[in-house]
Amino acid sequence: MSTHFMLDIAIILIFTKVFGLITKRFSMPQVLGALIAGLLLGPAGINIIQETEFLELVAELGVIVLMFSAGLETDLKELKKCGKASLVIAVIGVFVPLLGGMLVSEFFNKNLLENIFIGVVLTATSVSITVETLQEMGKLKTKSGTAILGAAVIDDILGVIILTLVTSSASPNAPSIGFVLLKIAAFFALAVIAGILFYYFFQWLSKQEGKKRRIPIFSFAFCLILSFVAEEFGVADITGAYIAGLILCNTVQAHYIERRVEIMSYMLLSPIFFASIGIKTSVMGMNGEIILFTVLLVIIAIISKIIGCGIGAKICGYTTKESYRIGVGMISRGEVALIVANKGSMVGLMPKAFFAPVILMVIITTLITPIWLKTAYNN
Repeated sequence: MSTHFMLDIAIILIFTKVFGLITKRFSMPQVLGALIAGLLLGPAGINIIQETEFLELVAELGVIVLMFSAGLETDLKELKKCGKASLVIAVIGVFVPLLGGMLVSEFFNKNLLENIFIGVVLTATSVSITVETLQEMGKLKTKSGTAILGAAVIDDILGVIILTLVTSSASPNAPSIGFVLLKIAAFFALAVIAGILFYYFFQWLSKQEGKKRRIPIFSFAFCLILSFVAEEFGVADITGAYIAGLILCNTVQAHYIERRVEIMSYMLLSPIFFASIGIKTSVMGMNGEIILFTVLLVIIAIISKIIGCGIGAKICGYTTKESYRIGVGMISRGEVALIVANKGSMVGLMPKAFFAPVILMVIITTLITPIWLKTAYNN
């Protein structure tokens, strides 16, 4: 059995911490340092860490724990207030990038279905970077922070539906849209039932003498189960993790659970997740045309989310400053866009030449989001 993974983890932990401290010194979020560390360690830098299945799995656990923590920290009363607004923000924030990505791709590729798929990739939102940044700044429970979380969850559902529509057109074996909608509805119905049962279970467990230390273990197990079920029903696992956190956020021991989960995240899982994004990046084999496509794709990816989500927020009565913050918070594409791109590649909808630009778009939007978000909240 190879033990090289131990050295890989040690290097990742050291580099993410050192670069995190450097970015903190310059009044930037530490998550930015972790992302830069990943770029440096991967093929875009000195290339001493290779992407492995083990690192991918640990990184997946990292984002699940991050979203579980976000759910635990969410103010449910504020989330209820933002429910309708989050829906409007998500819908417009999906439509504008979809149209923008499709139009950009049209200049470089004449396959309509492939161009639509590039638009689908841009609809994705990875809120994990935003969550980490807002947590670090103490802004996660603000009105705009809650709206971003709610919109990101709805964004995920809309993205699954659109992805299914497009892939169904390309593959005769893909499930019908009706079946997908039924599975999504079934998941949320199951989540509600599980939520009620587990909420009362944790309330009862909290009252038992000498059993407090077991609560975080049962909580994390519940998070993993709901994440697994979400994937099985065609919904992203991070959505299941966030819902698990929401279910437990009003329990008596919510803050105790949050502190214990945060230790696990801070010590191991989060650094590996953020570094893994940079480690995935490779810029080999790109010509002038592909570089131009990459630049345009990045510009549209950024502008379309700010405009789309910002307009949605403005329609719902948010101030111009809050609308701007929400738009910036939705820029990062992260692992969600990578998952969408990979599924498109499996059914022949992602041209090979476009894969590197998509990865670079993911990296750049992920890198700039924490910087931009901090600037947006400081102004």
